[in-house]
Amino acid sequence: MAEVESGKISDWKKYESYDCKFDPDQDDKASEIKLLSFARPHMRAFHCSWWSFFIAFFIWFSAAPLLTEIKGDLGLTKQQIWNSSIAGVGSTIFMRFVNGPLCDKYGPRIMMSCILAFACIPTALTGTVASAVDLVIIRMLIGIGGSTFVMCQYWSSRMFTKEVVGTANALCGGWGNLGGGVTQLVVGSLLFPMFKAIYGDEEGCEQWRDDDNWIDTRKDLPWDTMCASEKAWRTVCVVPAVVTALTAWWILGHSEDSPKGNYWELKENGAMPSISATNSFREGAYNVNTWILFVQYACCFGVELTMNNAAALYFKEEFDQTTEEAAAIASLFGWMNLFARGLGGYFSDVGNAKMGMKGRLIVQTVCLFLEGFLVIVFAQSTELWLAILLMVIF
Repeated sequence: MAEVESGKISDWKKYESYDCKFDPDQDDKASEIKLLSFARPHMRAFHCSWWSFFIAFFIWFSAAPLLTEIKGDLGLTKQQIWNSSIAGVGSTIFMRFVNGPLCDKYGPRIMMSCILAFACIPTALTGTVASAVDLVIIRMLIGIGGSTFVMCQYWSSRMFTKEVVGTANALCGGWGNLGGGVTQLVVGSLLFPMFKAIYGDEEGCEQWRDDDNWIDTRKDLPWDTMCASEKAWRTVCVVPAVVTALTAWWILGHSEDSPKGNYWELKENGAMPSISATNSFREGAYNVNTWILFVQYACCFGVELTMNNAAALYFKEEFDQTTEEAAAIASLFGWMNLFARGLGGYFSDVGNAKMGMKGRLIVQTVCLFLEGFLVIVFAQSTELWLAILLMVIF
């Protein structure tokens, strides 16, 4: 630390050799992406990054395919359901502002682990919901997990050179966002019916009715009188919560913050100066480019959040699908992230190679325009096949 305090940064690093080609002039960042490699530090961080974001997205929207069941069993209105979705997004927005500066100070690995460890708790408690207020609070707390996008992108940016970082970020973000589609399929179309079959409806189970008096009396309904469908949605979210907790524990001790090592190691060995989280936030907030990208991302990611929250409910109510069928259809939107994000990053890198930052901006502008146009057409579609096709494309 004495070297840092005197203004001299040491050349200490944790690894003497790497599995990937790297650029010593870019802080030993990898100049290639070896998807089949899990070697530390570059590719281990890459896979930890996308998987952590994937499981965060999985729990963030784990309740989405179950909302029609929750809505009926608790006698909630469509507005109350939307309020819970808004709460889940609101907490994410706030925490994303917080997580950026904290990553600068503590590194993405610790922050990713902490957020996942926190978010898995309200996820496991989803089944305790008994009112609209409970649902808002639970989904707001789970939504904090969605802020792991910051760590996901920070982590991959820290590991790859500018020549390939667009593709790396796109793959990590895209595969991570895939969790929003997989959770629709796994929770809504696999785990939910499986849990229903396990519980099985017994004689005398109390099915919900659209009746105010019934809603008031059923709040204290004993477990053994609930129908299998209600028991299922009240317990199914424990499964992804456990996977999330295990992920949070594993990445903490089996990955690095940067190519040269963890932030605490770099600081301890004089290879990295201490950074103030407050100063880091101030520098980002005063940069006009931050707010331009903020608006563009709000438009793009806003559509994605809306679809992940509402697609299953929309297809069930508008096209008369079952809970399982609606969840399967809604999952298609998320599955597009398997390759769509990667393509976006690739074309952005191509644009950067030919025209610099202007090339990246052109690619982004064209994609945003096409997405907005297709969303408008989707909203007017009355045929199921057309609605699915448009959703998949945009």
